[in-house]
Order: sequence, then C-alpha cells, then structure tokens
Amino acid sequence: MPITSTGLASGVPIADIVSQLVALERAPLTQLQTQATKYQSKISVLGTLSSMMNSLGELGTKLADPNAFKAVQGNSSQTTAVGITVAAGTAPTAMSVEVQQLARAQSTATLAVPQDTAMGAGTMRITLGDWSSGSFVAGSAAGVDIEIIEGEDTLTQIAARINAAGAGVTATVLRDASGERLLMRSRDTGEALGFEVQVTDADGVATEGLSRLAVQDGVASGVQVTHGANAQATINGIAIESASNTFKDGLPGITLQLSQVTTAPVEVSVNNDKAAMTKTIQSFVDAYNALNDMLTSTTKYDPDSKVAGTLQGDSTAVGLQNALRGMMRSVTPGSAFTTLADIGIDIKSGGKMSIDSTRLNAALDDPEAVQNLFNADHTDPTAQGFGEKLKSFADGFSGASGTLTSRTESLRAAVTRNTREQDKVIERAARAETRYLKQYNAMDAMVGQLNSLNAFVTQQIAQWNKTTS
Repeated sequence: MPITSTGLASGVPIADIVSQLVALERAPLTQLQTQATKYQSKISVLGTLSSMMNSLGELGTKLADPNAFKAVQGNSSQTTAVGITVAAGTAPTAMSVEVQQLARAQSTATLAVPQDTAMGAGTMRITLGDWSSGSFVAGSAAGVDIEIIEGEDTLTQIAARINAAGAGVTATVLRDASGERLLMRSRDTGEALGFEVQVTDADGVATEGLSRLAVQDGVASGVQVTHGANAQATINGIAIESASNTFKDGLPGITLQLSQVTTAPVEVSVNNDKAAMTKTIQSFVDAYNALNDMLTSTTKYDPDSKVAGTLQGDSTAVGLQNALRGMMRSVTPGSAFTTLADIGIDIKSGGKMSIDSTRLNAALDDPEAVQNLFNADHTDPTAQGFGEKLKSFADGFSGASGTLTSRTESLRAAVTRNTREQDKVIERAARAETRYLKQYNAMDAMVGQLNSLNAFVTQQIAQWNKTTS
C-alpha cells in the first residue's frame, strides 16, 4: 500500500481527493457486477428449466413404454380365501374358484420324553421323498446324515443339528407337562415333498434310545406323522392340484394364492387398471404444467410492479415455450385417438393443460388406442407418438448439445469475460490510485519546500530591515 500524505504542507485533503478519483476509476465495476448477477440468475433459471425438461423427457420414455397402458389389476370376491396378482399385459378375464383342500407340509412329532433327556448315540439319516403311494419313495437327492453323541445330545441339541444340516426339514422342541417332543416339518408343501428319518441306533433296540426318533416304514417308534398334501381346487369347474398354495404357472400372467377352504365359489377377475394408467398421464400433465408455469413466470413483464422476468426477451426461453405448446397440439395418426384432446387432455389459455376425467376414463376403455397415441413409431417425426416426441424434444433442448445447454454455456462464457473485465477495472483503479498518490504527494512536498523557502526569505528581509535602521 503506498504511503500517503495527509496534505499538511499544502492543506489539500489528498486522501479524500484520491479516494474520489479512484471511485471514478472503479465506477464501471458496478455495472459489470450487476451484469454478472443477471448472468448468474439466467444460468440458474436455465438449469431449473433443463432439469424440468429432463423430467418431462423421462415421462415421455415412460409413456412410450409398450407396457405403459397394459396395467391390469386382479380382483377377488373373497380375498381371505383366494388372492390374485397379475402381470402387466395380462388379458382381462374372469373365473370362478373353489378350494377343497390346502397344501400342507409333512410334519412329525415324537413321543414325550423327560426334559433334557440324552437320546443315545447313533446316526440319523434324513431323506426327502414321496409318500403319495402309501409308502416312502426316496427322491433324487442323497440323504443327509446327522451324528448324535451319547450322553450329550438332548432333543434341543438334536433339533439344532437338524436345522444346521440343511436337510430340507426344520426342527423344534415342544415342551409341556408331559415332557418334551421333537417336532419336524418339511420346508415345502405337497404330498410328494415329504421326508423319512432312518436311525442307526448304537444300542440296537428298535424301541429305545435314538430309535424313538425314526420316521420309517415298519418301525413302531411311536412318532406321529402327518403326511404332506397337495392343494385341491376347481377353476370354472375344472379340478386342479398344486403342491403349493400358490398356483402360479397354470394361468398365463395370473397367480392365485389359496388361503382357505371355501364353502361357495370365489369370483376372481383381471381388469384394466385405469387408476394406474390415469396416474401415469396425470404425472405427464403435472410435469408439463410445471414447466409451462416456469417459462411463463420467467419470460413475462409485470406492468404493475414494472419487474421483468429473469428470461424476459430471451429468445431461447420464448422459443422453447412456443415449440412446447405447438408440439402438444400435434397429431399422431394410426388409431382412434390422434390428439391429446381426443383422450380428454385439453390445453387452456396460457398453455396450461387440464384433464377431463370423464373423457379420459372412456378413452382408457381402449388402452391399445391410447398406447398408440403415445408410442406410435413413424418415420415422420411429427407423426410419432407423444411419448416419442417428448423424448426427442427434451433431448433437443436439454441434451448434451441441446439449445438450453448451448445457451447456458454461452452465458457461462459471458460470466468468464465479465470476470476478466472486472479484474481489469480493479487493476486499472489500483494503478490509478498509486499514480494519483504519487502526484499529490509530490505536489504536497513541493508546496512544503516553497513554504520553507518563503519563510526563509521573509526572515532575511526582516533581518535586512533591522540592519538598515
């Protein structure tokens, strides 16, 4: 910082004068800063518009999806007995279902023994298989052997060993006043998904020790066995069986969940899910209206407040708004519905959209025609579906080389140039301050010298006058 004089010699307020001169040098900085603020505001608004345009484009992709208007829902007259789920695109249908028997897993329960009784040494082999013929037929998987330690393994330890073995069954211990029992159960339901427990007992006695846990033909171990069973039902009077209570593969796109035996037919149906389709369209309308409102507010001039929108007069924003409104009025040939207005989407004054729910609901009775309106594929871009148009439109404005992107980059370049201009003004003012201070300090020093010389001359003249007299 230059050393400044207070102007004592000359009586001139150097600091004040230099400050005012420097302020004049820095005057262009105010305009540049105001301009930079406007640039940043425009960049911010354009960023918001670009984000909103991207969201609209994503909704265009969703509307153009071949499954967008294939939403269906399942209905059941008694959901506690028969539930229904359906996949998108499943054809609407209806049927009558009666449930005679639910599928169950095989379960077993041993006779009660005193609590914490060691069951003796030996090996348990658990084999999965089929009891439907009345006797056990082993499945393709090899049996799983579980070693039991004498004097150590109670039913609690045995249950833990079974659960850890991954043998396709689960085990737990039931305790009551009579003692404790080992309960076992197949992991899966169905009469062909049972299990057998063979025991190699170290004591060799078929009714004592570990043999009491056997679940096997010809062994009177006292184990209570409830064999697995298939679900049995009728669909439109046709008998069906299923190893699971979930009937999945018999009806294309439809899964039935059987939960109770019925005493009367349960009516199930598949219908077009108009609510889901309406929600998709409403999301599109909401996104369009939000973008339209943003464009309107940022490009208008309010005569009452005399405040202009951030993008008022901006050709990119005005062009976007006009192009968007024009595109929404375009025609898509090829089906019963060719314009948005045909399905109840109207464009009101100011470019805002509204939905006539009655007309839309009626249009959704023909979801394929509505789908064509949004995803029609055509070599002529103007004849494509609205979903396809939205995707292309959004990319043209907010994509990597889109109009909004280019405009934003142009404004960022302007900000960079503005920053350089501000730096130049600041640097120029600093040089001017140094120059002014040097000049005024030199003037002040010169005045000081002249004042000293004047005092000396005055003193000499006074001395001469005394001598003469």
